[in-house]
Amino acid sequence: MWYLCVFYHRLLDYRKPEFESLADLFGAFHEDPTTTSHTLEWKLPHHHHPDSPFHFVNLPNEDIARNIANRIFICLVVFTRRLSFYGNFFCIYAGILVKGLYEIWGEGSSYEELKEAINSYPDDRKLPYLTSDSTFRIIVDSFGKAISFKDQTARIQGMSYIPFKGRVELRNPEHKFWLIETDDYEANNGLPPVVDKTIFFGREVGAADRKLLPTYQLKSRTYLGPTAMDAEVAFLMANQAQAMPGKLVYDPFVGTGSILVAAAHFGAMTMGADIDIRVVRDGRGPDCNVWSNFKQYGLQMPVSLLRADNNLPPWRPGLKEVFDAIICDPPYGVRAGGRKSGGRKLLKGVVGPYIVPDDKRTGHIPSTAAYCLAECVHDLLDLAAKMLVMGGRLVYFYPVVRDSDSLDVDFPKHPCFKLVANCEQMLSYRYSRILLTMVKIAPYTDEIAEAARIQHLEFKENHVKWMEEGNLHAAVFSPDFPAIDDRDNKCSTKDPKKKYRGKYV
Repeated sequence: MWYLCVFYHRLLDYRKPEFESLADLFGAFHEDPTTTSHTLEWKLPHHHHPDSPFHFVNLPNEDIARNIANRIFICLVVFTRRLSFYGNFFCIYAGILVKGLYEIWGEGSSYEELKEAINSYPDDRKLPYLTSDSTFRIIVDSFGKAISFKDQTARIQGMSYIPFKGRVELRNPEHKFWLIETDDYEANNGLPPVVDKTIFFGREVGAADRKLLPTYQLKSRTYLGPTAMDAEVAFLMANQAQAMPGKLVYDPFVGTGSILVAAAHFGAMTMGADIDIRVVRDGRGPDCNVWSNFKQYGLQMPVSLLRADNNLPPWRPGLKEVFDAIICDPPYGVRAGGRKSGGRKLLKGVVGPYIVPDDKRTGHIPSTAAYCLAECVHDLLDLAAKMLVMGGRLVYFYPVVRDSDSLDVDFPKHPCFKLVANCEQMLSYRYSRILLTMVKIAPYTDEIAEAARIQHLEFKENHVKWMEEGNLHAAVFSPDFPAIDDRDNKCSTKDPKKKYRGKYV
């Protein structure tokens, strides 16, 4: 059945991938997760721009639609592999960018058209929600303009042709109906112009609640670092990874633990690692460290926090398929540069390997050397290919220098993975970062490892110019680096009237 999905008008590239990830989680795709494209059927209302917050989506049944929108269901988890029992509990899945899902009874460009459409909607779909023993409420909403309380009342009274027989209940009605109105997309609603305004009327199937975001906002976080992930983006990453109770989520660049906090909120067991032992062990004291962030929100503590190097992982030989998801933000030299173990002299062979004496191990900070992004991504993909279970997800950010209005990027590849989503977050007119979501579709073997190594060499050669010669850094910090708006771009940053926050058009 087709439902109207109303998105929050932000992070536009992330909306459909997050929705489809949750749809997969709730069983919208019944096929083998390693072989399907995992995409839903979408369509736009008439005359709407692709970045419109209104989209129609085809879902198998109303239960899936309600679970995606409400994000709450009861589950029983017996995780035998880790010999622990969690019992019955509520799991809350934040469809962070989904405002609500609605069964549309009618739509039109005027209230006359809307009335005709509602009267034409099948009675067998309407009558079960209009009975005398039910309670209901009509809510007036709008996009791109504000509607006064007086006008809202007038619009509700104008819906009297619908044969409601139940009792009005404003606080906790059994059924909620929404009258959603858009303007004609002039300059102030954040979208390019389209032809007509649209009015929707429908029954609420499920609605989101974004109250968790203020709770987790960074300004109230106990322990923060310069690269702490924004709470909203961290929850989006956790949804892309399908974090849920019974799953083990790993972050190899854990930092202050912002991403794992989001995964733990969804009930997942978490585990992290960082090359800087001062971050994972010390923090800023006994009451201000990574553990404090979990304690602050009453979340399950991480299984472990390791001092570990992504370039030299600590796992014993033969250990495979441990994690259900790996979520991370690799260092790419904008706010923090990548480091690997060894130090310059050791890696160049000037000095040989050494053992730290027992009396100097306390407080010892191992030496490190620069770690380029190409090598970091290769090691991350190799780690994920080994350590993820089949069907497990790797979710990570990848930086891109923008040199044109369109984004044409050769993303990192690996024979074990299929790329299922890439979502761009435009940080400036010079560069952006892409959230890549990859699903493991093949087991890790020595042959695949060799094929991945060859792919990495080709990838590194094609991207060495900007990844290793400092062009990414220049794109962020150099005032002389050419920006898109200097190359005949119609959407110049110098235009104070520019409202559109989506893709370049």
